[in-house]
Amino acid sequence: MPYLSQQDLSNVTFASPDVGGVKRARSYAKYFHRDLVICDKERRIANEVAGITVIGDVNGADIILVDDIIDTAGTLCKAADALIEKGAKSVKAILTHAVLSGKAYENIENSKITEIIVTDSIPLKKSSPKIKVLSCAKLFARAIRNTHEYKSIAALFVEKD
Repeated sequence: MPYLSQQDLSNVTFASPDVGGVKRARSYAKYFHRDLVICDKERRIANEVAGITVIGDVNGADIILVDDIIDTAGTLCKAADALIEKGAKSVKAILTHAVLSGKAYENIENSKITEIIVTDSIPLKKSSPKIKVLSCAKLFARAIRNTHEYKSIAALFVEKD
């Protein structure tokens, strides 16, 4: 959260790229006192997104998509397209683990996403001007210290509802 706390979030709306990630995105929206929108992903066959419906108002908003893992970046990029088509001013994404397999780098470079923020939990195969990597070393160090001192590890994370 420190990285986002240093940004101007006055025009930000948080978004989940699919219904399964709503709880995660909602925790960000609550923490920063911002709105939440949801992208409802439709699949007709496995591993292929047929369409995305945006639930909520994004007109003129700077969107931050929140997810746990980015693999091929297909869903994330299609969600960004749908958000821009509905009137979003810009789309960024914040994710925990960057698997980035297949055509992920190509998908990201060709997408409307301006920045993807990930942790260094998985080393990147190559760099990209659109990908910002944040270290999780301090978080891991605090978790180890808290465990050693019989303190809460959950206290290190944003509270979930």
